[in-house]
Amino acid sequence: MVDIHSHILYGIDDGAKSLEQSLAMVRMAADCGTTDIVATPHSDLKYRFQPEVIAARIVELQEQVGDRIKIHRGCDFHLHIDNLRSSYQDPSRYTINGLRYLMVEFADQQIPKTATQLLQELLAYGMTPVVTHPERNKLLLGMMDSLVEWIRMGCLMQVTGQSFLGRFGRTAEAGARDLLDKNMVHFVASDAHDTEHRPPDLRGPYAFVAKEWGKPVAEKLFVENPRATLTGAEIEYEEPAAAKKKSGWKLW
Repeated sequence: MVDIHSHILYGIDDGAKSLEQSLAMVRMAADCGTTDIVATPHSDLKYRFQPEVIAARIVELQEQVGDRIKIHRGCDFHLHIDNLRSSYQDPSRYTINGLRYLMVEFADQQIPKTATQLLQELLAYGMTPVVTHPERNKLLLGMMDSLVEWIRMGCLMQVTGQSFLGRFGRTAEAGARDLLDKNMVHFVASDAHDTEHRPPDLRGPYAFVAKEWGKPVAEKLFVENPRATLTGAEIEYEEPAAAKKKSGWKLW
């Protein structure tokens, strides 16, 4: 599996607090079947994005874990003015491996009225926004028409694996299932912050999705689509649709 959303780099944001915890998280991910993991530190009004520090921490971790798992760079990107201006000047600063896919997180308290315009601008600058965990954001769940519009524009959606298992409450669980029923999930990732409460373990979510929606769907969401972000490859996906019954249909 390929995990495109994690906070494994210590001392940078609200994720790992120490080198030891970073190593424990990366080793856990490898033990749980993840072959590649993207470190996505926050870049928002609370946490300053530090590319040089991030690069050094990735090298430090990679040297200690060896070839058990490959660590890639990315960002948990917020749509504030300084971030946007910086991304327009150098899109590779924030995208996964400096290529096209950009993890975009919306605040729980407010969605910008200009969100659609801002996402269009990111697309115009060659970035493909990947909206992170919409199922955990009640405001986004109430904007289903906007989410559909964003996907039709070229944006993609990433759900947190543990949401399917109820870790973030009933609303997030129902939201994750509903989004997948409607062809509106393109990636499942861990959004790991530690080894206990929010671990980098995708085994349970993969098994659940494979059981409920079929193994081909699970492979798309946990392996094939996430791996495409590492190389900047195009991802094909279906038009968002009204909820369908699980039996007799496939997401792709």
